[in-house]
Amino acid sequence: MITDKDIKSIAASGEGYNAEFKVSAPANVRKLTEEICAFANASGGVLLIGVDDNNVIQGATIDNAKRSAIHNSIGEISPAINCDVYAVDVDGSEIWVIEIPSGTQKPYVLSGAIYVRNGPNSQKVTTVEEMRDFFQQADRIYFDETPCPAFDIATGIHADNLNEFKAEANLSNAVPNEQIFKNLKLQDQNNAFKNGAVLFFGKEPQQYIDTALIRCVAFDGKDKRYIVDDKKFTGPLYVQYKDAIQWLKNKLDVRYEIEGSTGPREEIWEIPQTAFKEAIVNALAHRDYYDRGATITIELFDDRVEIANPGGLVSAVSSKDFGKRSHSRNPLVFGLFARMRMVEQIGSGIGRIKDLMKENDLQPPHFSFDGMFTVTLTRPFDFEKWIARWEKHLTDNRLEILRAVNENSKVTIGELASKIGISDTAIGKNMDVLKELGLLDREGTKGGNWKLLHILPENDDGVGKSG
Repeated sequence: MITDKDIKSIAASGEGYNAEFKVSAPANVRKLTEEICAFANASGGVLLIGVDDNNVIQGATIDNAKRSAIHNSIGEISPAINCDVYAVDVDGSEIWVIEIPSGTQKPYVLSGAIYVRNGPNSQKVTTVEEMRDFFQQADRIYFDETPCPAFDIATGIHADNLNEFKAEANLSNAVPNEQIFKNLKLQDQNNAFKNGAVLFFGKEPQQYIDTALIRCVAFDGKDKRYIVDDKKFTGPLYVQYKDAIQWLKNKLDVRYEIEGSTGPREEIWEIPQTAFKEAIVNALAHRDYYDRGATITIELFDDRVEIANPGGLVSAVSSKDFGKRSHSRNPLVFGLFARMRMVEQIGSGIGRIKDLMKENDLQPPHFSFDGMFTVTLTRPFDFEKWIARWEKHLTDNRLEILRAVNENSKVTIGELASKIGISDTAIGKNMDVLKELGLLDREGTKGGNWKLLHILPENDDGVGKSG
């Protein structure tokens, strides 16, 4: 049985993967039973009745009839799961506790449906395909729930990362770490740290999970022929996230806006930073850690950024539900990110990336699910950087034509001739060369417009320098 001190600590920690609060017992007790079934299919948990959504202990009353209804409803879960239901006095307020163990006969079913924890929420799965995805093998239901007995809690914890987690999750430093580990259910029944806890709080989780890292690679151009930077970021997952964000910041165009003469400085990224946050946290929380043949990769090209992680779209989420519904392969890890408010509403991350790209007049993101889950974010076209790559390949006249077309796609031959100071015929010949090089195209005839094709030079030798 948990004590009043335990309840205060759990309430202060807030709801999460292993804790759910209800201000009062619902009229329909089945709502409680669905949560109980979900906890049993995960790593267990505690349901507190008498604590509100703001984590305030208010107290609740449950009479014998309601208590009997709760027990009867729990009895509908198959196979049977034994839960402790009791009241605890917390400073004069009665809090009802339902303790749910992690079931040993998963999956647990309620009225033909399986309920599971997905971060701080419960969700139902009903189809055969979804069930196969959740319960392929008894010993690999969730990688992050599997114990890592080789991890030494006394020496292996990344103290600064743990303190940062507590600050972001609004956990008091007065609460002992051991109590926090207990509340978050980071250890199994033998007190071994779970894989998810090692990933999130270990100094070097790569000692135990060697591919649990982010590889960041920058390429010169639009393909993978020329690598200009290659970094591997290790350590706890949140540290990896911060290192990857900093790497991107150093590589991408970032400008600063200051409000007034003394106002705060705002960073404006060429692609919104929040879009990268959503994509990277998604990769860290949802990747298939059973796959030891691949890592999370962030690949930077001249025209795009690709963020990929092992494991395609889980079968619990169909393509038609993509972006609307979420299921994590690693609900413990997802729940820890949720406590730091790194993830918000379940299934909203993909929609947020789409909205951010649209709001900033950027190309829509592209998602692919074949083996790797890949998010592709198209960079805005930077004409000055692009034209600079062509300066030693093209004559001044051809460069001026490209600049004029960039300023006005409907510019005429006559206007170009007047602007550059050469004949219409010379303009035509130079434009023919630009077309042959694949740099310029015409859309429509009379009343049409010119289109720049953003290809890059293949080498450093000058081309088309005559004319």
